[in-house]
Amino acid sequence: MYMTRSLKSIIPQLESLYACYNKREYVFPDPLQFLYDYPDLRDREIAGMIASALAYGGVKQILGSVSRVLEKMRPSPYLFLMSRDLGDLRKGLEGFKHRFTTGDDLAQMLWGIKRAIEDYGSLEACFTQGSGDQTILPALTAFVRRLRGYAEQDYKFLLPYPVQQSACKRLNLYLRWMVRKDEVDPGGWDRVPRSKLIVPIDLHMYRIGLALGITECKQADLKTALEITSAFREIAPDDPVKYDFVLTRLGIRDDTDMEGFLRTCRLPEVARGDS
Repeated sequence: MYMTRSLKSIIPQLESLYACYNKREYVFPDPLQFLYDYPDLRDREIAGMIASALAYGGVKQILGSVSRVLEKMRPSPYLFLMSRDLGDLRKGLEGFKHRFTTGDDLAQMLWGIKRAIEDYGSLEACFTQGSGDQTILPALTAFVRRLRGYAEQDYKFLLPYPVQQSACKRLNLYLRWMVRKDEVDPGGWDRVPRSKLIVPIDLHMYRIGLALGITECKQADLKTALEITSAFREIAPDDPVKYDFVLTRLGIRDDTDMEGFLRTCRLPEVARGDS
């Protein structure tokens, strides 16, 4: 049986990486940057859902698509959404396209968000209706089921179910943004424990996980996400996704040093790649 490597021996290297790169100046070109425009939590949790749902494909396209949607909702995504019905949302997003996502898909998601806020008071309150065990998976599954349940037609690619083995990278990214609070993650959801978060798995984190010896999975799926999270939970039980942002900078930004970091860990180099 494959046993993942303990990360205890490289805690100093991880802490050094965190101290160096866990700063807002390293956020660009992450869609997280859009959340900083919204000090009001009611706006931020909606903007975060939009930014994370569209966080697939090329970086330039992601930033452009998120920007176009949020521009329509200025100055307050919350007030905008509360004053629209589904027909308004469909009309306002007519012609929108982001790879596999149409304007109607996005309108259905926004309609579900509005209905959830009306029924529960906030997205956080809707999310915390679910129960969890060691991870946030049960609550996340229930959250997606509620939001999609309001739709007139399905938009499953935007909000996939974890039970269907999707790694749910974008939803786990959203939870990191909303639950953690430090110089990078703005936080705001105080009723969800950081200890139950799951590492968002993209190509960069998957390759880093392989290089660090904390997974041997053949693809970046839910099993991989849970395996990598388990390895980080061993050294940071209260905050297993703490190093997600700084580690993924190594694969995303050209002004970081992936090879140098791996050398300090006495590990083979891992190639950069596009997500």
